[in-house]
Amino acid sequence: MILKKFAAVFAASLLLSAPGFAQDVFVTVNGAKVPKYVADVLIEEQKAAGVAESEEMLNAVRDALIRRELIVAEARRAGLEKKPEIQGMMENARLSVLVRAYIDDYLKANPVTNTDISATYETFKQQIGNTEYHVRHILVENEKEAEEIIAKLKKGSKFATLTDSSLDVASKDNGGDLGWMSPAAFVQPFAQALAQLKKGQYTQTPVQTDFGYHVIMVEDTRATKLPPLEQVQEQIRQRLNQQKVENLLEELRAKAEIK
Repeated sequence: MILKKFAAVFAASLLLSAPGFAQDVFVTVNGAKVPKYVADVLIEEQKAAGVAESEEMLNAVRDALIRRELIVAEARRAGLEKKPEIQGMMENARLSVLVRAYIDDYLKANPVTNTDISATYETFKQQIGNTEYHVRHILVENEKEAEEIIAKLKKGSKFATLTDSSLDVASKDNGGDLGWMSPAAFVQPFAQALAQLKKGQYTQTPVQTDFGYHVIMVEDTRATKLPPLEQVQEQIRQRLNQQKVENLLEELRAKAEIK
């Protein structure tokens, strides 16, 4: 089908009637005039989705708008737009379009720069460190339990055989295995204790966090391999854009009178 994502386009087009000023007419259905600017929105969406502008595409847009008008007329005839829940849905959708438009304009006026992206990437590299660890751990409720586990390890017990009492249900049945991780992925002081261990070593004293007491073992280590900046720069850009929007909302909320 030449018109991509018809359902989404169809729904969005319901919001785009704006009477009150003259516009060129794209199509008329039973006397209802569909402005050209409404069609232009759908045409641009199709082009953004990779559909080349052609007579076939324009005819598909025209057909979509005709189908919309036919159903809208029936919905109005049935009195649906007078129902409070329908009015609420339409208003929410209208405001969502307005919010998206404002955010797009804000980000265009306050763009994320290549310098921002590079700096974020470098900061992440520093946080992640040069070494990844294949980690096992046992989490227990109190320090005495953790000390008893360490004592068994010192007597030669295998780490993977001592995890039955672990409170970490996700790893206990797998010998406490957490897989390959960077210290930055863990809370302190877990991360600090991990970074001090070498291959085959385990913590000689219990490590306390908000979750309880940990016994940590490093199964193996390897050099950290990060994807090059070119592969992740768009992901970083999206994350920084999201942060810009969050900062904007915090500023607006701080200045707002909310009751």
